[in-house]
Amino acid sequence: MQRAPTLPCLPGFSVDRNLGRTRFHKSQHFDKIHDGVYYLVEKADTRAYSRYSTLYPRGEEPEIPPWLAYDGQRLMFKAFFQETVQEKWKTAFHVRVVNISFFLEDGTMKIVEPSVDNSGLEQGVLVRRQRIPIPDPVKYRYYDVLDLNIGKEPEIYGRVYKIVDCDKFTRHFLNRMGIPVPDPIDIPKDPYREVREVETFPKKPNRTVDTLGNFLKYDRQVLRFYGYWDDTESPHGVVHDLELHYYLSDNTIEIKENVPPNAGRDSGPMLVKRMKIPKVQYDQCENLIAAPINSSRIIELKLIFQFYIGLQPIGAEHRFTVLNVLGESARQSYYMVDSLGTGDISTDYYKDNELGIGAEINVFGRRIVVTDMDAFTKEYYRTKYGLDDFAPLRRPRKGDEMYQKIDRYIPPYNGFGSYEDSLGNCFTVMPKPPKTDFIKFLYHDKQGFNSHVLRFRAKIISKVPENEERQFIIRVFLMDDTISIFELAKRNSGFQRSLFQKRMQIMLPGQDIFTSKKPEYYKSHDFYVGARLNLHDFHFEITSADVYALRYMELHCDKFPKANKNLIMEKLGENLQPVYKEFVQLYAPPGDAMDEARILEYEKLRYVKNHLCPPIRDSFAFPTFQNYIFREALQRYMRDKITEHEMITIARYYSSREKIEHRSREYVRCLLHTELHRLLWHDLDRLKETLHHWDEDRTGFLPRESLYTILRGCRIPVDVELLNSMLDHLRKADDGRIDYEDLLRFVNVKIEPLPPAAPVNVKTALWWASEREPDCGGGINWREFIKDLNIMTEEDAVDAVEAAENGGNAEAEPGR
Repeated sequence: MQRAPTLPCLPGFSVDRNLGRTRFHKSQHFDKIHDGVYYLVEKADTRAYSRYSTLYPRGEEPEIPPWLAYDGQRLMFKAFFQETVQEKWKTAFHVRVVNISFFLEDGTMKIVEPSVDNSGLEQGVLVRRQRIPIPDPVKYRYYDVLDLNIGKEPEIYGRVYKIVDCDKFTRHFLNRMGIPVPDPIDIPKDPYREVREVETFPKKPNRTVDTLGNFLKYDRQVLRFYGYWDDTESPHGVVHDLELHYYLSDNTIEIKENVPPNAGRDSGPMLVKRMKIPKVQYDQCENLIAAPINSSRIIELKLIFQFYIGLQPIGAEHRFTVLNVLGESARQSYYMVDSLGTGDISTDYYKDNELGIGAEINVFGRRIVVTDMDAFTKEYYRTKYGLDDFAPLRRPRKGDEMYQKIDRYIPPYNGFGSYEDSLGNCFTVMPKPPKTDFIKFLYHDKQGFNSHVLRFRAKIISKVPENEERQFIIRVFLMDDTISIFELAKRNSGFQRSLFQKRMQIMLPGQDIFTSKKPEYYKSHDFYVGARLNLHDFHFEITSADVYALRYMELHCDKFPKANKNLIMEKLGENLQPVYKEFVQLYAPPGDAMDEARILEYEKLRYVKNHLCPPIRDSFAFPTFQNYIFREALQRYMRDKITEHEMITIARYYSSREKIEHRSREYVRCLLHTELHRLLWHDLDRLKETLHHWDEDRTGFLPRESLYTILRGCRIPVDVELLNSMLDHLRKADDGRIDYEDLLRFVNVKIEPLPPAAPVNVKTALWWASEREPDCGGGINWREFIKDLNIMTEEDAVDAVEAAENGGNAEAEPGR
C-alpha cells in the first residue's frame, strides 16, 4: 500500500512538520556505516537487507517494514518423513506426519509433530522457531517462500521432509505472489499403525466395571429398611432387631443390629459389613440335590444351597482365572490367564427390586425379614416402582421376652438453680449444660432491624404509696422466652434507675415446683396491654407496648389472640348485637355525605397527651392513635370482656392514617439550643466556612450524609440522636438534599432565641423506645369499623327483604 506523495516544494505549499509535535527525541533506529559501526537515525533503511525479491518498480515499493506488514501471518504446510526402525517386529520404518510453519514477518520456521495416542514417541516441537539454512552445496542462504511448496522435499538438519498439503491462506498467498500450488498429495500408510489397528484378543483383559455414572447419580443416597432375624431355634437365641442400609451407588448392603440397653449381649452392632450379599438360587437346588456331589461342585453348592457352609477359598472371587496349559509338573508347567472366563461362577446379588416390606433374604444362612422402611425409601419405591402399600409388619414376640417399659425415675426438683440444669445431674455422672432449642433460636434471632424482642411498659401493683409511680420496662425475648425487667426511676424518687431483674425464664405462679414434673413458664402470648402478671411475687400491670411489639403481634396474630382482629370483631359483634342501635346513636360521628370518610375525633385524649412529660409521652405507644371516646364506648358495653390490648388492636387497624408529629421543630430546636448553651459551643463561623467549602457548585443544598459528616467533624457537642432529629426537621429539596442555610439558622442561638428546655434524657426523648414514623393516625374510621362489624338491625333487615323482592342489587348499609 503506497503512501500519499509529498507536496511540491513551491511557495505556499510548504508544511512545517513540527506543528503540533510534542516529542522531539530520536527514534530507536540504527543505520550501519560499516562493520561494527552504527549510528542513530530517524528511520532505519530496511530495503538493502530485505530477503524478498522486489515486486515493485524502483521508487514505488512500500515503505512498511515486513515485521509490521506481515505481523501474525504465517504459511502452514503439512509434510511427512520416514524414520527407519530396527527394533520393531513386522515394520521397517515409521511414517511420521508434521506441520511446517513459515513466519512471514522474519522468515523463521518451526516444525511440530501432532501428538498421537499410544504412539510411544516423544512428539511435539521437533524444530523450534528459527531461520533454517539450506544445506550444502548452497551456502549463506536460508529457506524462503520460494523453497516451500507442495511436492518439494526440503532437507532440514539431515532429515528430508515431503510436503503434501497446505492450508487455504497459504495457497491464496502463494497464488497472489505468482507461485503456482499443486494439488495435495496422499500420505503413504504407516505399516506400524496398520499392525496396531488389527484387533487382537488380549491375554490379560481388563474387566473393571465403570461405576462412575451410578456414583455421580446415587452418591449419598441410601435406602434404609427395618427387619428382624429370628434366632430362637438355637440355644439361648433371641429375635434380633436389624437395620439394613442399601447403597444405591454400588448396590452394597450393610446390616446393623439394634442392641437394646442391658440386653446382656456385648457384641458389636455391625452384623454384616458393607458388601454385595449373594442371593440363594432356589431354582437350582432341586437339580443339585439329585446329582452326585464331587469336588468340582463344592464352590457352587456353597452359593446356591439354602444353608451356609462357609466362605469361598482365596482367589475364587478374583476377576481373572489362572489356567495350567502345559502339565502338572512344577518345572515344566506354564500358566496363563483365562481370558474367556471359562472357570467363573456366575453369582447373583441382591438388588433394590428384591427388597421391600415382607421380603425375605438369606444372608449367609440367616433368614432376615424386612418389616418397615423410612420415608426416603418409601418415596424412592413410590417413584421408581409405583408402589403405594407400605403397611409395616409386626415383629414376632416370644413368650419369654419382657416388654414392660420402665420409665426412668426423676427425683423432685430441689429449688437450686434452674430445673433443666438440675435435671442434667440425674442422667449422667458428669453433668452437661442443658440444650437449647436451636431451631427456635435461628428463627427468632436478631435479623437486621428485626430484633424479635417485645417491650412493654408496666407499673407495679402494691399497697405501698411509694411504689405506685414506679415505671418498668419488661422485655420478652422470643428466641428463648426469657424475660428481663428494667426500672425507669424518676429523679429524686428514692429509687435507682437500674436493672430490676436479669434476663431469665420465670415460672407461672401457683404451681408446685418441688416435683418431678417440669414446671411451666411464662410465654410471649401471656404479655399484652392490660395484663396483670405475678413475676417472682411482684405484681405488674402492663400499661402500654412499643410499636414494634404491637406490629409483630398483629403480623403473628395466630400466636397472639389478643392481637387477632378477626377474633376481636367476632366478640364485638356478639356483644353489641342487642345494643347496636343505641351504640350507633350515641357514638357515631357526624357526617354529611354518605360516601365521606367519617372520623371519630378525639378531644379529651389530646389534653391527656399534651400534659404528659416528653419521655413518657414519646417513649412508648401510648394509646394516642386510638380515640378516647371510642375506648370509653367499648368499655361501657364490653366491660371485662375486652382487654386494653384488644382495643388498641382495633384502633390501630381502623386508624384514620393521619400522621402525628410527636416532636415539633420548635421542641427539637429548644433542646439543641439548651445543649449548645450548656456546653459553650461558639464555632458557628467555622461551620459556615466548612459548609461553603463542601458546596463547590454553590447550590445551597448538600446531601444528608455530607451534612452529618460535617457536623460530626466540627465537633458539635450534642448527642447523635439530636443531630438526626435536627436533620429530619430541616427544609429539603425535591431530590432529598438539605438546605444548609436553614441549618445555620437552626443552629444560630442569636436568631429567634428560645427559652431553656426542661432537663430530659435526649436518647429517651428522641429515639429510645420510640417510633420515628408512627403508622397510625389520631382517629377511627367509623364507616369501615361499622362495615366490618356486620351487625344488621331490624330496619336493615326489612330493607334487604324489600330489595330482594323488588329484584334490586342494592345492599343495605348497616348502621347508617
